[in-house]
Amino acid sequence: MADSTHTAEATPDSARTQVKIVIPDDLSMVALLGSRDELLDVVEKTFASDVHVRGNEITITGPSEETELVAKLFEELLDLLKTGTPITPDAIERSVAMLRAETDERPAEVLTLDILSARGRTIRPKTLNQKHYVDAIDKHTIVFAIGPAGTGKTYLAMAKAVKALQAKEVNRIILTRPAVEAGERLGFLPGTLYEKIDPYLRPLYDALHDMIDPDSIPRLMAAGTIEVAPLAYMRGRTLNDSFIILDEAQNTSPEQMKMFLTRLGFGSKVVVTGDVTQVDLPSGQDSGLRVVQAILDGIDDISFRTLTSKDVVRHKLVGQIVDAYNRHDMRSRPREGAQDGRGPRKRGR
Repeated sequence: MADSTHTAEATPDSARTQVKIVIPDDLSMVALLGSRDELLDVVEKTFASDVHVRGNEITITGPSEETELVAKLFEELLDLLKTGTPITPDAIERSVAMLRAETDERPAEVLTLDILSARGRTIRPKTLNQKHYVDAIDKHTIVFAIGPAGTGKTYLAMAKAVKALQAKEVNRIILTRPAVEAGERLGFLPGTLYEKIDPYLRPLYDALHDMIDPDSIPRLMAAGTIEVAPLAYMRGRTLNDSFIILDEAQNTSPEQMKMFLTRLGFGSKVVVTGDVTQVDLPSGQDSGLRVVQAILDGIDDISFRTLTSKDVVRHKLVGQIVDAYNRHDMRSRPREGAQDGRGPRKRGR
């Protein structure tokens, strides 16, 4: 923890306390508070406490529990600065969320956990659930990550795959997803095989280009070190010494999910990602991702991790949009079931 000091004292109002934090001389107040106090403004808008800055001393006055929480927040932000991690409004908001969750993990530890350094940037978890997801990949052979768009499910799995390849923990990376919009009948589509499958696999290529030199990707793919293919191409194979990612798994049938999972070979790791609220399968067809947890729950070395709108790392509006759609679904399901007396229907997109 950063070498700052803080003291607490009671104010005349017994329900309020005052905490003073002295910032070490070797840490920049501008980096902590923002060049125009924009970071301090984020803190002040988040809490009801009064935050006063004078020189290198920060005084927090407010309800006892809240002033202590603000003090903890500044300690975490100072530790981020000591590791060279820049402080952003997003980092402050995520740190506050973790502190309020009262978990054993410290925000500074979560936000400085390096997964992969590539192409001039470092990929790290940004939320506690993301850290738990990354930890699960380290500890288990098969990991399921279920959550809405924008929660980093595929991106973090890709970073772990590239890291494992660089560390020679695996010999190849296999990326796959169902081409459900084409019914996986790729022969009916015009063009070469690459042109047929490219639209369905483009999100995987995009993530790959963020983490590996684009000029080396064709060479790695030609050598079979990286393989990107539709799920239908996995049938009949045994995948050894591989890091395998199945993306958009909500669009698999139960039979396809079983087929995919039984491709697992020795020395391999599997990550399955999907969003059960975004199913594109024909009406009435079960999603393999929806039923797999009930089938595999309790088996050692298989982990199920759930991400939520709070883990969305895109624009903050994305999380609010996800929540709004969830509320709409909860309101509309009973009405839909009441119309025909059959109970709630299964919903897709």
